Amino acid sequence: MNGLLLIDKPKGWTSFDVVAKVRGVIAAYTRANQLPRLKVGHTGTLDPMATGLLVLAIGNYTKKIATLTKHDKTYIAKITLGKTSNTDDVEGELIDVSGIEPSNDAVFEALQSFVGDSMQVPPQFSAIKIGGVRSYKAARAGEQVALQPRPVKIYAITDVVYKYPTVSCMVSVGSGTYIRSIARDLGQKLGTGAYLSDLRRTTVGGFSVNAASAKNC
Repeated sequence: MNGLLLIDKPKGWTSFDVVAKVRGVIAAYTRANQLPRLKVGHTGTLDPMATGLLVLAIGNYTKKIATLTKHDKTYIAKITLGKTSNTDDVEGELIDVSGIEPSNDAVFEALQSFVGDSMQVPPQFSAIKIGGVRSYKAARAGEQVALQPRPVKIYAITDVVYKYPTVSCMVSVGSGTYIRSIARDLGQKLGTGAYLSDLRRTTVGGFSVNAASAKNC
């Protein structure tokens, strides 16, 4: 049972929820068959509001997690203009910013300006540690965390569909790139504010969500 398990994560589940579910199933199987206990871990988190591909490592493959987390990824993103969110996504506190409706050209040009190598500021609500404390924990406590820009790579932003206030697109990125930050930065470029309203991960490295299993309660 050593290997990788591809899961199509449902909305509302944390990545740990999925790991715990699979860990429980495997633990029951190994106990029933008097087999050694197996470790289970994920190779890159998905926020609860997101769906799509979550790659789990089982048994000896958990030793490869550090390498597997560095894979490139592809997402289908939906961004809503006109408001900001303190979490940069739909789960945060939404604040009205502007009713201005940018043109198609303005939206397309702003999105394409992100393509390539750049420095990106992570969301306040992220798992990055500052002084040994997760950024999201500090943010939940009402603290403003000074997150430093980090180098990221965005390979392509394609299949752009824009009907105000919604922008949908496919985004191919390198490891460590936050789609929430792209949404936030798009709103800043357009002067309208924006937040990530939906997200689906379709690929991780050479793995596709089309080969994944859906896990539901």
